[in-house]
Amino acid sequence: MVWTQVVEARPFAAQRVVCFPHAGGSPYFFRAWARGLDAYEVHAVCYPGRAERFSEDCAEQLVPMAREIAAELLASGDDRPAAFFGHSMGAIVAYEVVRALEEAGSGVGHLFASGARAPHLMAGDPVAAAAWDAESIGRTLVELGGTDPELLENKAFVDLVMPYIGADFRMLAAYEGGPRPPLDCPVTAIVGESDPRVGIGQSAAWRESTRGPSRALIVPGEHFYLAGQPPFGIIEEALRVPRG
Repeated sequence: MVWTQVVEARPFAAQRVVCFPHAGGSPYFFRAWARGLDAYEVHAVCYPGRAERFSEDCAEQLVPMAREIAAELLASGDDRPAAFFGHSMGAIVAYEVVRALEEAGSGVGHLFASGARAPHLMAGDPVAAAAWDAESIGRTLVELGGTDPELLENKAFVDLVMPYIGADFRMLAAYEGGPRPPLDCPVTAIVGESDPRVGIGQSAAWRESTRGPSRALIVPGEHFYLAGQPPFGIIEEALRVPRG
């Protein structure tokens, strides 16, 4: 069981960028990021139930999953500075991993929270979590713009991906943000100006999640703005690492 994958090994890179996929996402979503972030070693998180971990049971609780990811990162022996980039559900997972790392006396250099409401706005609703069935998930996937509607007519595709997409949706809906001590690391919140699920104010509220510096950025596009325009420039500017 390996939580993180190196997209392209760069042992001499000064920093790492660890990427956390959205609900239903896999590390493949970030496979082109190594080319766009060529001054860094890019890692991608793989949740159970998909990609190389397809045979594993999907995670049911977000915080315990995040703590397992944190434990692996702590045990890796890689002491290079790291930044975390999480999109949608991945932003919440990344946030909880940072919390676990900071509790352990470690931490990260920067958290990029993309396309996500601030964690303290997440109420945790078991009834709503249970209501995520295949039909409602399909409608939401189309609304978010990350899925071709024709794919949802393909039974083989639905049978393959719906179990882990549904598990992620239910896990996120059950997540209780609650009042937490603020993080120490800088946080940059990014949201598409036409995101149908995350409001600009809900994204900007990430400033309440840290005692460190914070920025709230609005970019062109919808929820999956980063599919066509990955925010490489935003990441590089925030990390201030000169390109080779």
